[in-house]
Amino acid sequence: MAPLLASLKELGCEISFQGKEGFFPFILKGHGFAANRITVDIGHSSQFLSALLIASSLADRDMYIQVTGSHGMAYIDITRRMMADFGVTSHLLSEDTPAAPVSQESLTSKEPGAVFLIPAGQKYRAMDYPIEPDVSAACYFYAMAALLGISVTVSGVHTSSMQGDIAFLHILIQMGCTLTESPEGIRLTGPAEGRLRGVTVNMAACSDQAITLAAIAPFADGPTTINGIGHIRYQESNRLLAIQTELDRLGILCETDADSLTIHPGVPTSGEVETYDDHRMAMGFSLLGLRTDGIRIKDPACCRKTFENYFEVLDSVIAKLN
Repeated sequence: MAPLLASLKELGCEISFQGKEGFFPFILKGHGFAANRITVDIGHSSQFLSALLIASSLADRDMYIQVTGSHGMAYIDITRRMMADFGVTSHLLSEDTPAAPVSQESLTSKEPGAVFLIPAGQKYRAMDYPIEPDVSAACYFYAMAALLGISVTVSGVHTSSMQGDIAFLHILIQMGCTLTESPEGIRLTGPAEGRLRGVTVNMAACSDQAITLAAIAPFADGPTTINGIGHIRYQESNRLLAIQTELDRLGILCETDADSLTIHPGVPTSGEVETYDDHRMAMGFSLLGLRTDGIRIKDPACCRKTFENYFEVLDSVIAKLN
């Protein structure tokens, strides 16, 4: 929590740590917006910036947020677009000339070192808001299509989605899948008999699916290298280490470095998969069981964080195939 807490200190918040500095538990004592220019480091998580952007409309002065790091900017685009839908606009400014917006037409936040301006005097308005389906959850079923050489349609998922994980479908296309779109949603068809191609991809914009790709990569015809994912060491688990450890446990060669991992083709053995209390490890590695008997997922209930009935839904989909 250290990056967010450092930003709150700049705002004037008092923080008393009850244990290790920068970690829970701690006590916050707020004093309003004592400053209108703060910095936030999003090298490990964009959620810190999202939180500050959403709350910044409560300031009584124009609010400037300087960003260091560039992780998860696709999620910042979602935050800013939804803020705008509810009536609060923000501007992406030039780092060198923060007095003027680079563009008030575009809400795309691509450059590291960005400065965001949130003008004072804005209020959120109540409205009915249709929420997109969770593309991150949908990706497990699209990966199923890739592994089994079948077609899967997820209702309500479209290529126009704001969510960064939509890029995972384009990775599956590189691996041999085909994609068609209908009013119902995207239909993905896997290659015949699940014969996947190995790929080299950068998943910085869709890193939640790194585990998913790692789980299907052993069944490809060549190595698969995933770049741009060093930050996943700091998520619900150390995901780089978790992927390597569990693939190794199942007899699959996986090599990691600071920012990437490479999975080599192989036939996984049966075995038990440790989840590390990480919902994506449980859901992603369950896909191995579609092609390898005897895959057992420890603590499947950790999926409750985002998809409580994932395994029930997975079972229902598999039942339709039989």
